[in-house]
Amino acid sequence: MIERVKGLIEKKGSNSVILVVNGIGLEINMSVNALESLPAIGKEIQILTFLNVREDLLELYGFENRLERQTFLLLISISGIGPKLALTILSGISTDNLKNSIIAGDVPSLTRIPGVGLKTAKRIIIELKEKFIDIDKDQLGIAEEKQISNLFSDVINALVALGYKENHAKKICNELEKDGLMKGRLEKVIKLALGKLMS
Repeated sequence: MIERVKGLIEKKGSNSVILVVNGIGLEINMSVNALESLPAIGKEIQILTFLNVREDLLELYGFENRLERQTFLLLISISGIGPKLALTILSGISTDNLKNSIIAGDVPSLTRIPGVGLKTAKRIIIELKEKFIDIDKDQLGIAEEKQISNLFSDVINALVALGYKENHAKKICNELEKDGLMKGRLEKVIKLALGKLMS
């Protein structure tokens, strides 16, 4: 699989972009939403991709972010939905709204998308609802982890600014994290850290 490509935008179409990579012009199929997120022609950009391989064809698909690519891969895993229809679906509704509609079992929202009939909408919900719920859980875990990581760094920086050595600050922060205290407002955690440093 081609994970991503980086190059200059040469041309934008209604459903694809031409990206010049080391002198080679690659046509990358993208959803309308992803195309609208691209910078101007002549700008350099990195695009997440998926290479669709058939006996008589190689097609490169590009995505705005990892969630859009993950959604695309989930859609084409459903019988009867190929890359073209998956891209049409992603053009007809934002990734977040699609995910929410599937989790809610909102058939009417899906059938409003061009090319998606009642049977296809029901099949999408049946096959993807649990998977999208799991994705939500994973993203929540990532968000919480990132928040803790940012707080950890902020507390260390604050302690160093107050004159404490970085290794001492890190040690105290590790202790707070181990005790489950590395959470809440920055000021509160700094006070807890200072309390430990002074004890």
